[in-house]
Amino acid sequence: MKKFAKIMSLVFSVAVMLCSLGNSGCAAEPIGIYDLRYATRIDANDPAQVKMAWDHCHAAATLQGIVNRDKPRLYLRFVDSAHSSQNVDDYWLDQLRQPGQWLAGRETKTIPNMLELIQTYRPFLKGAVVYDPKVTSTSNVASAIAGVEDLLAIRYDPAPDSLYTRLILSGPKLPVKVWLLQPDGQSLFTGQGEIPDLQRPSTGSAKCDAYLWMKHRYMDTQKCNNGYGAYYLDQYWMQKPQSAGLNHHTLTNHDFFVSKRAFFFDLNVWPDEATIEDPAQKPGTDLETLKELLLTAYNTVGKDKMVYIGGFPAWAFKYTQHAGGKHGDVETEWQYATIISAYNAFKDADAIGYGAMANASFYAHFPLKKKYPQPWVTHDQLRQRGYLTDDGQVNFAGREFVILYVGDYDAASWVYQRTMDIWDDPARGQVPLMWCISPVLEQRAGPMLDYMRQTATPNDYFAAADNGAGYLNPALLQEPRPISSLPSGLDAWANHCLPYYQRWDLSITGFIIDGSGPAMNDQAFDCYARFSPNGIVPQKVPATLLHGNLPILRHDWDINQEDPAQAAQTLVQRIQGRQPLHFHWFRNILKTPAWYVQVHQNVKKECPQAEFLDAPTFFELYRIYLQTTPVAAQGKIKIPWPHWPQ
Repeated sequence: MKKFAKIMSLVFSVAVMLCSLGNSGCAAEPIGIYDLRYATRIDANDPAQVKMAWDHCHAAATLQGIVNRDKPRLYLRFVDSAHSSQNVDDYWLDQLRQPGQWLAGRETKTIPNMLELIQTYRPFLKGAVVYDPKVTSTSNVASAIAGVEDLLAIRYDPAPDSLYTRLILSGPKLPVKVWLLQPDGQSLFTGQGEIPDLQRPSTGSAKCDAYLWMKHRYMDTQKCNNGYGAYYLDQYWMQKPQSAGLNHHTLTNHDFFVSKRAFFFDLNVWPDEATIEDPAQKPGTDLETLKELLLTAYNTVGKDKMVYIGGFPAWAFKYTQHAGGKHGDVETEWQYATIISAYNAFKDADAIGYGAMANASFYAHFPLKKKYPQPWVTHDQLRQRGYLTDDGQVNFAGREFVILYVGDYDAASWVYQRTMDIWDDPARGQVPLMWCISPVLEQRAGPMLDYMRQTATPNDYFAAADNGAGYLNPALLQEPRPISSLPSGLDAWANHCLPYYQRWDLSITGFIIDGSGPAMNDQAFDCYARFSPNGIVPQKVPATLLHGNLPILRHDWDINQEDPAQAAQTLVQRIQGRQPLHFHWFRNILKTPAWYVQVHQNVKKECPQAEFLDAPTFFELYRIYLQTTPVAAQGKIKIPWPHWPQ
């Protein structure tokens, strides 16, 4: 049996090699399945097991990004659902293999171990990039180089059972094409003297020197695809693996960005502190390094395009009060958005909690439709339903109109992980819900967005999540831009968002996080009117406003109590506090349709005049109200805003 298994493995490897060379018979190439779940079932107090988990996940992710660059060949089983007994990756593969679906009839081949995984896909690799365990940032630099040069990322570790020993010193003996330390194990980046190859004084931080070396060698030369960046936790994870779930090194998120030849980083966004893993650096050195990377990306991509950055501040590990820093978690989120926005970049915000994602390089090949239409309401329909009077006025008739922002879906990883327990809830469709999902997630989670559209009910309507086709601070695109001093990025943002909104037939941006930036000005409103003409919901605006024909409603309240009765009580109290306005927006995060049904039932008991509307009805009625009520259109209605700082 063992001999037979080796023969079959060899046959599969030959098939893979032929396909990699462009053989015409590739249509029948089976999908390689590798079960990586053992890396989440370790003793986090055992350093040897922690290192194994890190090394195997990093190697698998960089390999997958290379192998899947032009075709979907390799699939990982990794992320287990926190809310279901099913593995997330199994769930999606099952969905995609259903009759009539993308992978129907596609054969699979299980690969039993890491060495065989490398041997199977050896034709795609040119060798390895080896990084320094003593300089945390070199793990991210290695991921960038892996994508550019088709190399496996491997941590230097001469221990007998390490992956380095098994792949470099023995086994396949992959040739090391790039060393991010000296071959004898001494550090290349020391934070002293000059940065290697740059003839530039060290920043005083080995961590930052490594990133600037990457910038010089790979970003300045445009070997990296500077239109894609990846902000993921570096190998510091191994010092505190218990700080979040054991999949929250987010290494399996790297594959998509490796496939895109992106630049990688993990840097502090605050100017007033050094980072926890590099306390001797001058405060703000991380931030200045980040600005250099972003400016290089901006200059090489061009002022008319946006830079797509995956990831999120690893707040449980670094950079926040949660991890021993000065600043709050949300404060750090907003600061990061402020910094990247100043350089025409946005985030696909894989935040801790549901930040881990596997197989995005595989999903990226999903064949999306050119258009996913959804209807808008007409005035005749509103009149027939009793919402408009004969003379075109909104017929309130004692009613309070409510819209529910169903979020937060501004991260591919959150959509990937939570669809199976939230979207698939049998209660979905019983009440109108405005599902707010960033359309740019189609790049990494296209099958998930398509699945939602295929299975939506008439009560499911889609709008864009914060803050459009990606999460940034739009006011940092408008001039003046104090951080970067660059010219306006508003045209670039509109041109970026428009094709995503057109494909998914979106016309509402359900929430705009202004965060720590300034308020949006008229130029920013003009920008959003181009791709989101039926409504936006920012923070730092008057309670009501009409800009041209664009209805603007100020964000009001997050209602996230787990108890639906308590949530309903809060919602009713807020409705009562917003008089004389009869339009009410409420945001909810990762709640099931069953929760919404219960909230709806409780609200109707306490406030029968509250009417939960679908998004087209709500925003069209709101626009008509603004058009016929000058005091509201001019932003002169005063409504207390107790939830967010003004």
